Amino acid sequence: MVKKQEIQLFEEKKVRSVWDTETEQWYFSVVDVVGVLTDSKNPTDYIKKMKKRDAALAEGWGQFVTPLSVQTAGGRQRVNCATQAGIFRIIQSIPSPKAEPFKMWMAQVASQRLDQMQDPELSIEQAMADYKRLGYSDKWINARLKGIEVRKELTDEWERAGIQQGQQFASLTDIITKEWSGMTTRQYKQHKGLKKESLRDNMTNVELALNMLAEASTTEISREKNPKGFAQSAQVAKEGGSVAKAARKQLESKTGKSAISTEKASNYLLPPEEKE
Repeated sequence: MVKKQEIQLFEEKKVRSVWDTETEQWYFSVVDVVGVLTDSKNPTDYIKKMKKRDAALAEGWGQFVTPLSVQTAGGRQRVNCATQAGIFRIIQSIPSPKAEPFKMWMAQVASQRLDQMQDPELSIEQAMADYKRLGYSDKWINARLKGIEVRKELTDEWERAGIQQGQQFASLTDIITKEWSGMTTRQYKQHKGLKKESLRDNMTNVELALNMLAEASTTEISREKNPKGFAQSAQVAKEGGSVAKAARKQLESKTGKSAISTEKASNYLLPPEEKE
């Protein structure tokens, strides 16, 4: 199974999802789905009680629930996930007015993914629509989407150099981030007061531009130096980050203020009345 994790939004609530490229179907985090449908403060406890109420559900649990590696606040962990059919069975045991709308939403998510595989431009359009719905400005969205493209080029280059996805990708990202910003990714998130939220989704336009410069520079240097393995790629990552560091220092000398902001998305998103 080749898997790609994504965050889906149902009524502005996150549902962690994993796409299986072989079977071409989504696996949805069971605890996220239960949390969305029940608004329970402890969906894990709700699942335990639900299985006690529904003996047939408990008996067949292992047949339609599959533990998959999913990103959590504590790092990647194995989380119970289920396909659309499995989620439908779980929904049968949840008395919720959101059940039918959620079924329709899952069907739409599946359909959109298949369409996007045929036309990748639709993925970009969907991302733009999601960010707009959350209140981001067009200028920020354009920068963020360009950053995603730059990041993809970098990770492709890392894979060519023999870097393994997961911890090695994260370590190299930390090297780049610390070099240009002076902070590791975790320290940067703490600087902004973030917990589970995405750092990149909470960067200002200037921060996005500097981060993009750091990653694009790393990609170009890597292509020229052709590093092999983690140690050589780590040195290249530091060199790429130093390009953005120089740009940051020059900008700060001109403006007289830090280019690294404590602001997060909630500080600069459009207020609700301006979204409409």
